[in-house]
Amino acid sequence: MKIAKRMADIALSFLALIVFSPLLICVSLISLISQGAPILIGQQRYGKDGKIFKVLKFRTMRKDAPVVASADIKKQYITKWGAVLRKTSIDELPQFINVLKGDMSIVGPRPLIIQEEDIHELRLKNGIYDVRPGITGWAQINGRDECSNEEKTALDKEYIEKMSLLFDLKILFGTVLPVILRKDIKQ
Repeated sequence: MKIAKRMADIALSFLALIVFSPLLICVSLISLISQGAPILIGQQRYGKDGKIFKVLKFRTMRKDAPVVASADIKKQYITKWGAVLRKTSIDELPQFINVLKGDMSIVGPRPLIIQEEDIHELRLKNGIYDVRPGITGWAQINGRDECSNEEKTALDKEYIEKMSLLFDLKILFGTVLPVILRKDIKQ
């Protein structure tokens, strides 16, 4: 399963970067013009085995914004262009590079920023760091920002217990509609 999942991650990420390359170029140019450099940020997150890595995202906030969970960020820190990127989840597209590097998987528990200590402890107790974090996951299609830390951890644990290529496909297809409808997103 692990080898097949990794091979699928590599193939799908490479394909996604090719397919989305015109969009990535346009977003990069608009970002540079509207909010200046840097275009991308590397946010420190917990990865597999609890190791810290930098997740790539398009910058959506002012440079002086605090590093907190997306549900806790104040709207005044989000730029107008950044709000568009967040609402459409386009800010997440650079994470396909993280998948190619092996830091992430396409499907898995979302990586936590290191400031989210409460849920970090829950994840440690429940073995969530036994797998690579994902761009999307079971918790994201079952409530996203509307879930409590305990609910997210339970959903992440359920994902690990049921993990299979078929389950990953179900999650991928289940991701499309919430992203289009901007469902369960606080920011």
